[in-house]
Amino acid sequence: MDNLGRGSDPSPEVGGNVSPDRRATVPLPYEGVWRFTAPAVDASVPQARHAVRDLLFRQGVPVSDDLVQGLLLIVSELVTNAVRHAALLSPMLAVEVAVGAEWVRVSVEDNHPYRPTALEADHGQTGGRGLLLVREVTRESGGVCDVEHTASGGKVIWAALPLTAGVV
Repeated sequence: MDNLGRGSDPSPEVGGNVSPDRRATVPLPYEGVWRFTAPAVDASVPQARHAVRDLLFRQGVPVSDDLVQGLLLIVSELVTNAVRHAALLSPMLAVEVAVGAEWVRVSVEDNHPYRPTALEADHGQTGGRGLLLVREVTRESGGVCDVEHTASGGKVIWAALPLTAGVV
């Protein structure tokens, strides 16, 4: 898979191409990659959400309120899934926030090998729609999302959204 938010040039191809001249310049003050780990327990869901929100504001990332709300919903759903479905094989999870000049990417990594899929939930159920929400919020923002396997046998689920809202 392409280098979508990892390594020396973490920018996914959302929101247009970055000109070669732009990448040759000094990074903007808010660009960077931040990663933290948390136990795979229910209390980590709001903690991850607050940590991501605080990081975006502390770094001065130019995000709209709608984009922040979308990112926080994505983080909540991905951490909740890791807590509910991966905790037995992965007692710790990692949350990563990568910010480029034109995009922001959030990801959650766990050590469980199962690759989740977005299922159509039964309308009578109160749960089971997390990945559908992630996919829809990402799509409506003009972003991309995916699941990748890690070298250790786990997975990373990520969503990258453009800093400027783009309606598809």
